[in-house]
Amino acid sequence: MAAEEAPPQALNYIPEVVLKKRKNNEEWAIKRKLQIQERIAKRQKFQSRFIKKPEQFIREYRDKEVDLVRMKSRAKRGRRTPQAVESKLLFIIRIGGKNDMHEKTRKLLYSLRLRKIHCGVFVKASDGMMEVLQKLEPYVTYGYPNVKSVKDLIYKKGVLKAGTERLPLTDNNAIEQELGQYNIICIEDIVNEIANVGPHFKEVTRSLRPFMLSNPDRALHGKKKRFEDGGDSGNRGDHINELISKMN
Repeated sequence: MAAEEAPPQALNYIPEVVLKKRKNNEEWAIKRKLQIQERIAKRQKFQSRFIKKPEQFIREYRDKEVDLVRMKSRAKRGRRTPQAVESKLLFIIRIGGKNDMHEKTRKLLYSLRLRKIHCGVFVKASDGMMEVLQKLEPYVTYGYPNVKSVKDLIYKKGVLKAGTERLPLTDNNAIEQELGQYNIICIEDIVNEIANVGPHFKEVTRSLRPFMLSNPDRALHGKKKRFEDGGDSGNRGDHINELISKMN
């Protein structure tokens, strides 16, 4: 008599919920992989745009060396014919400068807190300051602001620097807390101290962040020629007030 065949083993039952979950996980894994691949491709394409060719490095190096030579030339010109200081107060606006600047030029701009294009600062006018500005001439424009320009800048663009915080000048309590030791307790005191270049001018201007200006209707045309020659840079004298009104 033939041996009896063993009965077939029962298949393990897998709930439908588990099967759906597995399928969803597989689809999600495939989708995630495609997203990563797409992101890597975009990053590589983006980075390839900014890979500099050797000739670009050479051109930028030459531009920076030319800038250094010109800066030294302007400095010598300034010592031979020093500019007359017409007022105690100057307002300086950075109008250019990027890859073509020498490191020494950049350091001078940074020492004046002019780290971005179209930012401006108040400084006390002196022979030494005029020599510095002559070195920076292609990258800055400056002049002698009147009381109205000082007031408009401080009221519209003024920001108080309190440690790492930026505080608007609408809070007299914050002004008194930061500058009360100099008997400056409100925004009008700040305006008067700067406009008249008072005894605490340096402390007050250092407590304010550089003024970030706009360039509507191409108030500045990007010309490195001197203002008196039809360009944007250099000393504008009283005409700085017209530029401030356009950019404020």
